Amino acid sequence: MTALAEAAALRPLSLAEVNALASLTLRSCRKYVVPAGLLPVLLEHMERDFGVLCEGGRTAFRYSSAYLDTPDLLTFRQHRQQRRRRFKIRTRSYLDSDLTMLEAKLKGARGVTDKRRTPHDGRPGELTPAGAAFLRDVLDEYGAAPPRPLRVAAVTDYRRTTLVELSGTERITCDTGLVCRHAGQVATMREDLVLLEVKTRHGMTGTERLLHRHGVRPVGFSKYAAAVAVVNPGMGANRWSRVLRRCFDG
Repeated sequence: MTALAEAAALRPLSLAEVNALASLTLRSCRKYVVPAGLLPVLLEHMERDFGVLCEGGRTAFRYSSAYLDTPDLLTFRQHRQQRRRRFKIRTRSYLDSDLTMLEAKLKGARGVTDKRRTPHDGRPGELTPAGAAFLRDVLDEYGAAPPRPLRVAAVTDYRRTTLVELSGTERITCDTGLVCRHAGQVATMREDLVLLEVKTRHGMTGTERLLHRHGVRPVGFSKYAAAVAVVNPGMGANRWSRVLRRCFDG
């Protein structure tokens, strides 16, 4: 995508620099569906104060996430019902670096997200004994029992560009080419849209105020929920129906 390629004009940052500046594993997250044509405006706004993750000359990286859930989709249903305490479990593969992590995303007080992760020692979507022990410890601390049995419920693939405010207060991910797979079905996000997520420990950011001035408001969007709901309307995804129709309209 041309507009995202222009992010290479920002100051290049290594992964170590990005994590040192803004790891933000405990954060507030707000998501926006942004027309690709608006990205040059955002990048101009970021020109002086932001850097871009750059490894091996690349600023866009391939991700693949395998979400683990019970056969009756317990964690999906908890998310759909907006349970105050809920979590998601996935393996995330960084395809350009041959690395896979096991992650648990915990919803905390005031909607704050707490992401816990550990290196994964098995195949994507496989829950190894070490992984099971990690989840047991994390969820025990959270006050929840690990759901059983767990299996791969959905897979999402996409490309990500990561932008970081040099002060460390804001980290923005820009995802394109999203492909969702669930129950043998496949859905692909429109190419003229970008899923942008603002991660911060603070309130409204300058980037978000700029988005608001251009009529872009935050949306409720989960890649896992999209992977399940967009190919299976019978799952009761009414709260996401408008944004899913916009993103996956053919």
